[in-house]
Amino acid sequence: MASKVSYRSKTDLVADAIRSMIQGGELEPGTELHQREVADLLGVSPTPVREAMRRLEAEGFISIEPHQSAVVVRPDNAELYESAVILSTLEALGAELAAKKITREDISDLVDLNRKLASAITLAEGSALDRQFHIRVCEISGSPVLLTQLNLLRRSMGESTQSVGDMEEWVTEHDEIIEALAAGDCSVARDATNSHVLEAFSRYAPSEA
Repeated sequence: MASKVSYRSKTDLVADAIRSMIQGGELEPGTELHQREVADLLGVSPTPVREAMRRLEAEGFISIEPHQSAVVVRPDNAELYESAVILSTLEALGAELAAKKITREDISDLVDLNRKLASAITLAEGSALDRQFHIRVCEISGSPVLLTQLNLLRRSMGESTQSVGDMEEWVTEHDEIIEALAAGDCSVARDATNSHVLEAFSRYAPSEA
């Protein structure tokens, strides 16, 4: 039986492209988005661009005022910090679940990812490896629902703005998480992951409380 091929409309593709550019830093907060220019850039008509922009406005990536261009926005610190708290809680749960079922092969995968992170040169490379590490932990947890929610939340938050020097701290903190997972220590794995994720985000999105 032939496998089903999921159809993706031009609106889906345009929305993905603009969202990726925003999250990747190519389109910074305050950047104006003109439908015709975006359409020319992506090689499509203005219609899917207009529909994609409406979708991105609903998702909170851009703001559209009547008779004006769309503008890239960014959540304020309070919103980012709130999202970081939720993210750290979910990832901590993933680590706690992973500690109950992790295998030697899983540990080897995490060690390998952290070794690559230690050798990363650019922030983009390091951030990608950091995400891979956390995604792998959640895959090990065996909860597809948790993994889906985490991916959705991370995409909505966009890229972090930590400095390159922070990557050394990520490696050290990942080592602590790996050690707890290897020992099957659910509580330590949970707490280490929670503090690691929350601390990383709080550096650039501090609580305003």
